Amino acid sequence: MGLRGQSLLLSALWLLLTWVQPRICVEHISYVPQLSGATLAGKLTQSTFTLEQPQGQFNHTSISDLDPIWLVVACSNATQNFAAPQKTKDIAVPATFTQKGYYFTLPANRLRYPSSPAGSQLRVLRVGNDTHCSPTKGGCNPPLPGSGPYRVKFLVMNDRGPVAETEWSSETRLQQAKALEAVPGSQSEGTVVIIVILSILLAILLVALLVLLVYTWPWGPE
Repeated sequence: MGLRGQSLLLSALWLLLTWVQPRICVEHISYVPQLSGATLAGKLTQSTFTLEQPQGQFNHTSISDLDPIWLVVACSNATQNFAAPQKTKDIAVPATFTQKGYYFTLPANRLRYPSSPAGSQLRVLRVGNDTHCSPTKGGCNPPLPGSGPYRVKFLVMNDRGPVAETEWSSETRLQQAKALEAVPGSQSEGTVVIIVILSILLAILLVALLVLLVYTWPWGPE
C-alpha cells in the first residue's frame, strides 16, 4: 500500500472516530422507590400518592451536584418497554402520558436529597399534587388521571444524556371513587322496625278511638 493509500485509510479512521460518539453507560443505583411510611393525611388519594425522598442515594462520582434528577411516573405495563431518552429535549411531559405511558416530573438535584437532612422536617414527594401547572411544560406534576397501577423510578440526566437510574418501584394503586348506593344492611332492617312500630301504634290508636266512640255515642233517646 502506497503513501497515498495509507493517508486515505488514516483519514477514514479519523472521520469514523470523530463521527461515532460512544454511548454513555448508565449507572445502576440499587434503590427501590417506595411509598412514605409516615402517618399522613391524604398519603394515597384518588389522584395522588406520596413517596419517601431518596435521601443519600445519588452520592456517586458520575453524578454532579447540578445534574437534574427526574422522577419517571409510568403505567405498570409501560415499564418493560421504557427507554431513557438520550437528549434532554426528548424528556416526556405529562401531556404525552396517554400516548407514551410515562412522563417525567419533579426535577431536583442531589443537594435536595442529602444523606443526613437537617432538622426534623418530613421529607416526602407528593406525586400528582399540582393542580395549576400546564401538562405541556416539563416538570409539571399534575393529578394522576386514573387509579393505576403506577410504578416510578428516579433517572439522572444531563446534557450528554442519561447518567444513572434506580430500580422501578412496586405497583401503586390509587383509591377509587365509589358511587353512592343503598346499603342493604342495618339501615334497611332499622327502617322495617320503624314501620312495624308505627303500624302497631296506629292500630292501637284506631282501637282506642273505636272504644271511645262506643262508650260516648248516644245510642238511643233519653
